[in-house]
Amino acid sequence: MGPLNLPRKVSVLGSTGSIGMSTLDLFTQAKVDVEVVALTAGRNVARLAEQALRWRPQIAVIEDEDGLAELRERLKGSGIRTAAGAAAVRDVAAADAQWVMSAIVGFAGLAPTLAAARAGAVIALANKESLVCAGPSLLRTAKLAGGAVVPVDSEHSAIFQVLDPAIAESVSRLILTSSGGPFRNATRDEMAAATPERALAHPNFSMGAKISIDSATMMNKGLEVIEAAYLFSMPPERIEVLVHPQQIIHSLVEYADGSTLAQLGPPDMRPPIACAFAWPDRLAWPAPKLDLVTAGPLTFQHPDPQKFPALSIAKHALAAGGGAPAAMNAANERAVSAFLDRRIGFLDIPNVVAETLERMDRSGVTRPNAEDAVESARRTDAEARRVADDVVTRLVPA
Repeated sequence: MGPLNLPRKVSVLGSTGSIGMSTLDLFTQAKVDVEVVALTAGRNVARLAEQALRWRPQIAVIEDEDGLAELRERLKGSGIRTAAGAAAVRDVAAADAQWVMSAIVGFAGLAPTLAAARAGAVIALANKESLVCAGPSLLRTAKLAGGAVVPVDSEHSAIFQVLDPAIAESVSRLILTSSGGPFRNATRDEMAAATPERALAHPNFSMGAKISIDSATMMNKGLEVIEAAYLFSMPPERIEVLVHPQQIIHSLVEYADGSTLAQLGPPDMRPPIACAFAWPDRLAWPAPKLDLVTAGPLTFQHPDPQKFPALSIAKHALAAGGGAPAAMNAANERAVSAFLDRRIGFLDIPNVVAETLERMDRSGVTRPNAEDAVESARRTDAEARRVADDVVTRLVPA
């Protein structure tokens, strides 16, 4: 076996978050020889500076402009360039990196991910919103520029690994698995009384606040259904979600002949990152190995639609097309923020999203149009945030 054709120049967008840190840890564990072009973060100046001094990127960028002075002070004398602001993040995403980890959380990740796509990089995609808000445009842009989009979410990575593009027409179903989150066995009354602390307590992973709440509502799976539809050209009626608490089987592909292929592994984000990094090869590193004997029984169940309406909301948005997925994503971000601020209850989150979509559909904002996909997504996002905030205001007691 010859040497792997690994990317030499890499950038990590969102390096201080859980995916970004796992990416840098993988580089360390695998002892790969990479040149880090750029590291970016949202607000965590201290961690970004620490990473920059370890990895010596050409430039470190903090999106929050108020953090620039501190970043410069922490990196004084290092020779590492610094910058701040959303435009600076977008600019470094378009730099000459061969491989870009897109791990910025939320709609803020869309512009830099598209910039990396236009530059022809291989994008390791962990930012759901880029696909949800502008999936067809992102995939088309990457293809035309000679790059590629390789999913990092464990569910889509699993499908990516076992779906044979040569026989994609023979796929009957894509089955995404979910841990079920902290409320898998909770009653609706318990969910209605849930505090942010309770909702943030994911049973398997330590993640950022927004992603943890999305897991609790299962909106993360709703977003993943939309992602899968775009990534693998699959209609929503052929995408299913199953609750699999052990998180050993990450997703499955069912073929027309009755065969179902699954990808298995321990609940660790580094293996899918390694897959995206070495694609189309495989990277040998001291990865955690799956022991099926000690893993115990593997169980599955259908998600309760009454407890987790986010799944049906997402499928309706996907079927509606146009700006509906972008509006759904924006409304969800505002609803999650309101819940974390203790202004609305946990079960209000999907209600805010559903009412926002209904109001925007009545006004015609989310219907398909001939505008540029990215600008259309921006406008839809801004309007959905405004409408969602209005819905939240009406829910908050005077």
